[in-house]
Amino acid sequence: MKNNINLLLNLLIINLTLLSCEDPTSKKNKTNKNVEEEQHKIEAVLNVNLVSESDLISLGFTKDLVNRVLLNQPYLNFSDFLSIFDEFDKESLFKKVFLPLNLNTANETDFRMIPGVGDKMAHEFEEYRPYLSIDQFKREIGKYVDESEVFRYLNYVFVPVELNTCRETDIKSLPGVGDKMAHEFIEYRPYSNINQFRREIGKYVDEKELKRLERFVYLK
Repeated sequence: MKNNINLLLNLLIINLTLLSCEDPTSKKNKTNKNVEEEQHKIEAVLNVNLVSESDLISLGFTKDLVNRVLLNQPYLNFSDFLSIFDEFDKESLFKKVFLPLNLNTANETDFRMIPGVGDKMAHEFEEYRPYLSIDQFKREIGKYVDESEVFRYLNYVFVPVELNTCRETDIKSLPGVGDKMAHEFIEYRPYSNINQFRREIGKYVDEKELKRLERFVYLK
């Protein structure tokens, strides 16, 4: 009996030792993996300025509405976007399609239009202005919600970038801006005025896309 007790104690000590020696980076990797898995479970919200005809048809919109949405792209302010979908249930619709809001200029009422964002969180969105980068938003709002919820919010908001000083990673965080366009933004620095931005970036995109991109930038 005494031998059995000693054996059990020894096994317990070994298990506790193994647990205490577990590599902390392994725990971190597991956590990151879990967050990534949660993020993949979150259905992406379509950006109304980037949707295609097939995207809109897949949402069950009528042909007339599809044509109206596409005809009015790009939407440069939130009220224009809302007017197109005036007859829809906004809570349900905005889980599928949205116009990302400028974190530094949108009002609290517009923030509350984001599904799952109530009065308290809309207030917190405003509380930390001005945002200098999307990383700042993640850090500050991450004090109140978990990482998967912060990731979900990124479907709905953006932080405009100062053309002459922003990092390439900040440019690539903008909706629908990839590596090539981020490179072009930086290529023509320094910008002396916004007309220079229009002229240089207009070499690569059409007028509609240029208007969409201009919404994301400013100069000091």
